[in-house]
Amino acid sequence: MNYKNPDEHGYYGEFGGAFIPEMLYPNVEELQKNYLEIIESEDFQNEYQDLLKNYVGRATPLYFAKNLSNKYNTQIYLKREDLNHTGAHKINNALGQVLLAKRLGKTRIIAETGAGQHGVATATACALLGLECIVYMGEIDIQRQAPNVARMKMLGAEVIPATSGSKTLKDAVNEALRDWINNSVTTHYVIGSVVGPHPFPDLVARFQSIISKEIKEQLKEKIGRENPDYVIACVGGGSNAAGTFYHFVDEKEVKIIAAEAGGHGVDSGKSAATTFLGTLGVLHGSKSLVMQTADGQVIEPHSISAGLDYPGIGPFHANLFQEKRAEFFSINDDEALKCAFELTKLEGIIPALESSHALAVLDKKKFNEEDIVVICLSGRGDKDMETYLKNL
Repeated sequence: MNYKNPDEHGYYGEFGGAFIPEMLYPNVEELQKNYLEIIESEDFQNEYQDLLKNYVGRATPLYFAKNLSNKYNTQIYLKREDLNHTGAHKINNALGQVLLAKRLGKTRIIAETGAGQHGVATATACALLGLECIVYMGEIDIQRQAPNVARMKMLGAEVIPATSGSKTLKDAVNEALRDWINNSVTTHYVIGSVVGPHPFPDLVARFQSIISKEIKEQLKEKIGRENPDYVIACVGGGSNAAGTFYHFVDEKEVKIIAAEAGGHGVDSGKSAATTFLGTLGVLHGSKSLVMQTADGQVIEPHSISAGLDYPGIGPFHANLFQEKRAEFFSINDDEALKCAFELTKLEGIIPALESSHALAVLDKKKFNEEDIVVICLSGRGDKDMETYLKNL
């Protein structure tokens, strides 16, 4: 099975597709028809790769975490996406999509953000490339991610609060989709994760696949082989995970592990562990696993990390789960916090709360001494300092 690429209708197995209001068809169809031709063109790739190298600072290091490895008695490598310009993996996709939007003749960019990292990355790309930028963000996330809100405003973006529902990521997506319907001719919607109608899950996964491409090259250089035994990443919608898994999903010997946000616990009513709690449904334009009531009302998710606080999962990941190609763990808030403090004390690296969920798999699964375990450190913890200070 090809896990990497969707079929021509945008399906990964039974998940995906494009379930959109009629008014969005022209936009989505324009993207579907043009995205591959544009992003695979030599001209696009030259500009994009140059920016990744000289602006973003890629390749990011693959760091052998000696102290962490000693503690867990295995060989742990951290893919340091936290060292990218703007502090997370999100810039890989934001830059790619804003470049694509320019080639499609768009002058205005909208985005949604939870943790704020995608908002900052999109605002950064718009500042660099000279496009207007509007970012939708849940009112609650605006409060808990204040440093990122300040950065977006400084970069020239307008930050609009989403005040409905749980006032978090899903509500920001709803507001952004409404905006796109009303401004379809001038505007491109930079979706930040592998969610939304086709071709967004594929588009975002392709831009993030640089992560696993580099892991292969760096492992080859360090240990003489391209494939690790395990790759681990946190999953909300799942863009850093899609990028981390991309070049390994069709390599049978590589075991894939995804860490979801368990919140207060899977059975607590305050969780975001979609593969444990979700059923087949449509959310934000694609068919996937969704946390919902029996009559299809979305259940409000909860996570201590704003970036994983989402009631669904990208179709790429839903298919990996259904086909048992990836193993999914639910990581509770307190487990993620513990691992954030542990990494900080052991390695001198303060991770984002999202990434701490991936680190927490080390407490849940036993690895052998000789196993090569690669964990994606998707972002840095500056944005989460307030939460960390409360829990010191």
